[in-house]
This record gives sequence, C-alpha cells and structure tokens, in this order.
Amino acid sequence: MKSLIYKTITFGPAEGTGYGRRTVLKGLAAAPLATGLANVLADPKLARAAADSLDEVSLTLSNGDQVTASLARPAETPAPAVLLIHEWWGLNDQIKTMAAEFAEQGYLALAVDLYGGEVAEAGDRETARSLMQAVDAEVATETLTAWTDWLKQHDASTGQVATVGWCFGGAWSLNASIASPVDATVIYYGNVDRPVEKLEQLEGPVLGHFARQDKSITPEMVETFASRMDEAGKDLTLYWYEADHAFANPTGARYDEDDAAQAWERTLVFLKAQLRE
Repeated sequence: MKSLIYKTITFGPAEGTGYGRRTVLKGLAAAPLATGLANVLADPKLARAAADSLDEVSLTLSNGDQVTASLARPAETPAPAVLLIHEWWGLNDQIKTMAAEFAEQGYLALAVDLYGGEVAEAGDRETARSLMQAVDAEVATETLTAWTDWLKQHDASTGQVATVGWCFGGAWSLNASIASPVDATVIYYGNVDRPVEKLEQLEGPVLGHFARQDKSITPEMVETFASRMDEAGKDLTLYWYEADHAFANPTGARYDEDDAAQAWERTLVFLKAQLRE
C-alpha cells in the first residue's frame, strides 16, 4: 500500500476534531484538553501528582536483569494499549504525566524506562547525553519487545498495542515496532534513518511529527525516510510543523503551544482510527 504523506504548516485543530474539555487534575479548572495537559506538564507539582498516580511494574529479561515501567489504567477495560518511550532525559514526571493522560483518553498506558531508573535533571544535557549513549541497543530492543508482549497479554488489554515516543524515544518507538509487530507507531521528532529492509518489518501504520527548524532530525532525513517507507510499501502519515526540535515539551525552551496542541490532537485521532475502529 502506498504511503500517505501529509505536509502542513497550519495550526488549527486536527481535521474533524475539536479540543474536548475535562478536568486534568482535581483543583485544575476545566480547560481545552491540549491546554490543560500542557498546564499540568509545565507545573512540577501537578506533574508530580500525575506521576504518583501510576503503578510501578517490572519484568525480568533473559539475562536476569529486572526492568521497570510505570502503568496507568483507564476507567474501562479491556482497552487498547500504548507503550510510551521517554526522551533522552529519562523516565521523568513529564512522560509519566503523558501516560496518565493516555489513560484518561481510554488507553492502558505503559511508560517504559530504558535508563535503569536514572533521570537527568531538566536542562542537564551532558548527563542526558551520557545516559543516552550508555544504552545497549540489544538490551533496549529486548526490553521494549518484552513490554510489548506484556501489554498484549495483560488482562486489561484488548491485545492491541501502539508505540509512542519523543526524541530519543521517537527513534525507539520506530525500533520497537520494527522488532515486534504492533498496530500503530507514533514518532515525535525521532531519528528515522533506517534502511528499507528494516522498514519492511513494520506491520502497522506510522504517524510522524517533525519540525522544519530541527537541526538534528533534519527535513532531509525525514524525506528520505518517507521515500524508504514508500519503497517498503508501508503506510506513513507525516506532519510538518514550523517549529524546532522538542516543540511538544512544555518544560523546554523550544516548546510551541499551538504545534504541540495540534500534534497531540492528531495523535489521538490516529490512535483512535488504528486501535478503536
């Protein structure tokens, strides 16, 4: 099937959707969904409260090492599952809050830790880089495959699984989907430099959010990825934003509220189409 490639620089709500309303946490006034989520993510106390609502779970790898993740359960089960993969900062409160939000949207959400409990402080790029470079690719792949299987078999899951990742996690969202069949893949500005033969292993469609001003995940890389996805016969929905890398992170200097809100709504629309219809 040919790839579906959409390129846009508009910033309104995703087509066919509006910003729903709900209370993000007790004490936070009702606000448009994306705005309310951004408010929580940007406030350390609210993000901490959201993170504390998750359950820590663990499993053991083939080498005997134990790995952990944070699980958020939706109000109604069984439900489709979303596996979340953190940025290079590690599994911090921001990513755990995203898991809590996915659960609010009706998904069984698991935020995976690929750093063995290590987390870089906000803005500490040196530590983040060291943690990222210390990741063993084989161990990370086994970890994500094991968690994917765990979600498929969970008694609160329908067996459907999507992967979602940001930056470092965006690259690993793609890697996880290549390593183990999933129903959908979401990539936020992650490294997508993969050969066609790897992309041929994908089974579900891919949604990508990328920034025109990104100096690391360049438009050239992404366009090559799109061409290779087409050659591999895989489905790709690709959105461009006139923003910079990490535009969806409310705790960072390059956060773009409008782009982040639109990307979030598009992610929800995509996941609903792939996992619920």
